[in-house]
Amino acid sequence: MSGSGVISAANVWCVFKHVSGRKVEALREVSLDIPPGQFVCVVGRSGHGKSTLLRALGGLNPLTAGEIYVGEQKIVGPSAERSMVFQDDTVFPWMRVRDNVEFGLKAQSIGTLERRRIADEWLERVDLVDFAESWPKELSGGMRKRVALATVFATGAKILLMDEPFGSLDYVTRLILHGLLLDLWRRTGHTIVFVTHDVEEALILADRILIMRDGQIVDDLMVNLERPRDEEVRAQSHAVQIIKTIVQHLGLVTATQTQEQQNEEVVDTR
Repeated sequence: MSGSGVISAANVWCVFKHVSGRKVEALREVSLDIPPGQFVCVVGRSGHGKSTLLRALGGLNPLTAGEIYVGEQKIVGPSAERSMVFQDDTVFPWMRVRDNVEFGLKAQSIGTLERRRIADEWLERVDLVDFAESWPKELSGGMRKRVALATVFATGAKILLMDEPFGSLDYVTRLILHGLLLDLWRRTGHTIVFVTHDVEEALILADRILIMRDGQIVDDLMVNLERPRDEEVRAQSHAVQIIKTIVQHLGLVTATQTQEQQNEEVVDTR
């Protein structure tokens, strides 16, 4: 167990039985500690445990072995202290925008006037106050993601778990939402665990990148780059090395090729 607000996982396993009868080890011997306020990205190839880890942190997947704590509290199921944003559109189409943002607050039995105040505050932060009475179908995909962000931040949860929330968006909209998310994160100091298959996205967002393969965390990289991380920052040697390390773990380049590239760079600088 860890101090207040720290996410701590110890020797976590999630084993499932496939319909074919084959045993699937979705998570194997996963241990980690995430301090409060850190922005962590989890990257890896499809089917290697990223979403399973996120759902385990959210209390949505039962563990075969091991334990996960937030502070001194063991995770045994979903909790109001942890909110999730899924890859699919999570905005309720039968509710107007403001009602969507108020939904989690209503579940916490917060009064009508206070719900309205909180919802309007977050709609203003995501620049949607003029669309409070709109239906989701009247919004673009990027605007619906803004509604989803306002909704999870409005709940007051200190831990946000995000499963490729921007994966369906075009490149420019994704970059705009990166900036918005980072601004909300800086203002609130929340802990964010963000699953992505996009290496550039992880580099833009993360304080720390966890790389998963075959259900295990195979590397844990600190991203010591100044913000905002524009093209110039992402071209720095530290950023390039992080990308090379991730790509190597993903099996897209071998260690020998990486070493050859590094040797070529040394020769080129002479």
